Amino acid sequence: MSVIADRRFVTPDGEPRGYIQPHALRELWFHTGTACNLRCPFCLEGSKPGDGRLDRITLVDARPLIDEAVALGVEQFSFTGGEPFIVKDFVKILRYASTHRPCLVLTNGTDPVLKRLHQIETLVGQPNPVAFRISIDYPDEARHDAGRGAGSFAKSWRCLRALRNLGFKVSIARQLSKDENSKVVEQKFRELFQEQGLPEDLTIITFPDFLTPGSNPKVPFVTEHCMTTYHTQETRAAFMCAFSKMVIKKAGAMRIYACTLVDDDESYDLGGTLAASLDQRVMMRHHRCYSCFAYGSSCSEIDR
Repeated sequence: MSVIADRRFVTPDGEPRGYIQPHALRELWFHTGTACNLRCPFCLEGSKPGDGRLDRITLVDARPLIDEAVALGVEQFSFTGGEPFIVKDFVKILRYASTHRPCLVLTNGTDPVLKRLHQIETLVGQPNPVAFRISIDYPDEARHDAGRGAGSFAKSWRCLRALRNLGFKVSIARQLSKDENSKVVEQKFRELFQEQGLPEDLTIITFPDFLTPGSNPKVPFVTEHCMTTYHTQETRAAFMCAFSKMVIKKAGAMRIYACTLVDDDESYDLGGTLAASLDQRVMMRHHRCYSCFAYGSSCSEIDR
């Protein structure tokens, strides 16, 4: 085995790297492409208008993997981007996926969604429910709009209300600030929910700064010792890479990746079929793996 290959399994200090051994396929994520209507400087996908780092998917692309996942017993389909609703086929993809399993969509909740509400409404009454998570970074309009563009805050709240009024389950994603008082921040969001006519107990998913694609910050190495000392078999099984996979389209081909957070590293490419990907050990080598280890970060809402 080459020295380069060894680095996947051993830290520069010579210790065995931590890893997750997948045990199931409960959730399958689809990346709809890195094109987005917004240009957020902190975007973990580096998304922006016209971006092509990851290709936009079509129903023809998604259907075989949806069918394979159903045959393997998947419980939920989830979708992220970029902004999924700028993808032409996206409502068709959601309709097909929600015929088979519940679906979750991550979106910025701005113009692409608002302009397609009439199409989204046709998904009410599907055999399985469709839910939406909208990114509202901070409970402060000026701070949110500084990153996402003027008017984004108001549009996202409008979108939350509209989707909720149509009967869809909604949640939000927010950003974790360094040294914040998380209880105070969450309470401010709860107050905003009430002001916006939304249930105060909406799910809030909190994310640290994952940095942009290709970043290589210095973070502590996650070793086997870390994973067995600070985690149990039960908590290791709760890592997203233990029960989910991510599908991306790159250079025209659909590929399976270990996680929603590692698509900027080709060493996490697990092949072209779900069946081939299921038993492959996931090494905790990416800097974002440390966020999962240290903060319990997870994109999933399964069991929430």
